[in-house]
Amino acid sequence: MARLKDKYKKEVSLELMKKFGYKSVMEIPKLEKVVINVGAGEAKDNSKVIGAIMNDLEKITGQHPIVCRAKKSVANFKVREGMKIGCKVTLRSEKMYEFIDRLFNVALARVRDFRGLNPNSFDGRGNYNMGVKEQLIFPEIDFDKIDKTRGMDICFVTTAKTDEEAKELLGLMGAPFKNS
Repeated sequence: MARLKDKYKKEVSLELMKKFGYKSVMEIPKLEKVVINVGAGEAKDNSKVIGAIMNDLEKITGQHPIVCRAKKSVANFKVREGMKIGCKVTLRSEKMYEFIDRLFNVALARVRDFRGLNPNSFDGRGNYNMGVKEQLIFPEIDFDKIDKTRGMDICFVTTAKTDEEAKELLGLMGAPFKNS
């Protein structure tokens, strides 16, 4: 876990400084946080679903998730304001680097027919978003103890100003992007 942070500080910073010609080390983009979000539409019918999701997220990230509630009532979805509809975890510092290391090196390797991350999933401001279809790719999750497979959204928030800088940053940190 600490080796990825040390690698970032030394090797990745030097590579980015050479490639983009930064004049100051403060211009070098860095990873600010990683947000993992799990939405649960079935939580409106079964209140135990949120507990199962929170348990899985806590095993995966090593941090206690927070519950997300509906901001508005939507009659078509049978959702009322204040209902529990998901969970999220925001990782920073050591836990963030540990999670990234496990995601890129262990979890994505367990995805069937994985050919690389989509290099077009940047938002135009240097942030990268990806989706995972099931939580079973993480080795912390026991297959026999889950009630249902659920996906999650993972957002990498960087200080990069452009998508090219962010892609280079994540690539140097080990993100397996597809060759396009």
